[in-house]
Amino acid sequence: MSDPAAMTYDPQPRRPVWGVHIPLRKNRSTQPPLRIAPLPAKVWISLAQCPGDIAVPLVSPGQNVLCGEPVAETRRIVPGLRIHASISGRVSAIDTFVVAGSSNPVPCVVIESDGRDKRWDGYTAGMGALPDNGSAANAAARGEWRAAFQQRVAEGGILGLGGALFPTAQKLARAGTGSILLLNGAECESYISCDDMLIRERASLVVAGARLLMTALDAPRCVIAVKSAMPAARIALVDALAALGDERIVTSVVTSKYPSGGERQLVELIFGREVPAGGLPPDVGILCQNVATAAAVAQLFEHGQPLISRIVTVTGGAVTEPCNVEARIGTPVADLIALAGGYRQTPARLIMGGPMMGIALPADTLPITSATNCLIAATADELGTPRDEMPCIRCGKCVDACPARLSPQELLIAVRAGASGDLLTLGINECIECGACDYVCPSHIPLSVQFIAGKTLVSG
Repeated sequence: MSDPAAMTYDPQPRRPVWGVHIPLRKNRSTQPPLRIAPLPAKVWISLAQCPGDIAVPLVSPGQNVLCGEPVAETRRIVPGLRIHASISGRVSAIDTFVVAGSSNPVPCVVIESDGRDKRWDGYTAGMGALPDNGSAANAAARGEWRAAFQQRVAEGGILGLGGALFPTAQKLARAGTGSILLLNGAECESYISCDDMLIRERASLVVAGARLLMTALDAPRCVIAVKSAMPAARIALVDALAALGDERIVTSVVTSKYPSGGERQLVELIFGREVPAGGLPPDVGILCQNVATAAAVAQLFEHGQPLISRIVTVTGGAVTEPCNVEARIGTPVADLIALAGGYRQTPARLIMGGPMMGIALPADTLPITSATNCLIAATADELGTPRDEMPCIRCGKCVDACPARLSPQELLIAVRAGASGDLLTLGINECIECGACDYVCPSHIPLSVQFIAGKTLVSG
């Protein structure tokens, strides 16, 4: 790998040949200012928010807890990653429930609010300066500081808030030192605008988080990616950077073409580097984090606040007043719909996430998790008319659209034949499940669903 410090970036990358043009439906939810949700009467906090790991409860039913107090922690994937009470009150149950985004019940800590929102003071602001470079003793001290930083990030429960929830401490450890930091604010899904509103209203917090992460990485540069269709956010970000005067932090304005906001796609567009098959951006000297994750890091180190809330876009044709809401983790979806003026009509479908990669929710009684970036109460008109699947005509449109440069038509044949060896050869695991191939397919074949099944097939 070449020296990351010498890596160039493109401040305004050209539109890629891959991807698709989808109608952007963000404007309605960005008209009102960011709203703060009232305290919910009860929260259901999922203990399955760290991928591949179920957190172990640290509390018992009947116990009183404070807002921000640890209620569970992981023991396997990232030992010591904590999950926190998002309100103060009494633990009424520890049991399994279905939450937004899960198809099966998962363990949850249920807390009934006492209405006081009294905060736990176990996390203090600040951490001390990184020791100067130079002597061998200082090098060891710098390593200890970084290890302590990563532990503090895990204890604060910081996860990737772009939707994947990958533990931030683990990503920092994987990247090592000297990597370039790439902050992803280029949300490319239609409807979703939570990162847009975060940057518009809290750009200084995003930049503060960028500086903290840069220190932890010893990063020579940070590039903050935003979309060309986010003019208000771009202005707010430029103003925040001008006030700071740190020339190491720059912006890159990328196309709105979908899925330009994907992690690998951003690396390619901005740095001209291709993440190797089976690899991650740190393999080419880049660590990618969501802008909301950076803001959460700043909240932890500047204010002593762990991850207890997130911004959620509440939108769709069936919602009266689309908006963005900062809500406590574990708040029922129905509470956020009510804050958006309630339903103007019965939604044909309730979706968590965007229309391309989102998940249909069975009810609005489910609680949100750290992964809930958007709720779409969609009308029948927005969903379009269902169409019958027809045979593949091998037109090649799916190949042109695929951002991973795969051959979806060949993958489809291999999936239906159950040919796991062919699927691996064709690169099934490089599919990012973006749905671009579904969008352009004239035969209306649900390709992404097939490829998800193909990944299950090859994983055994």
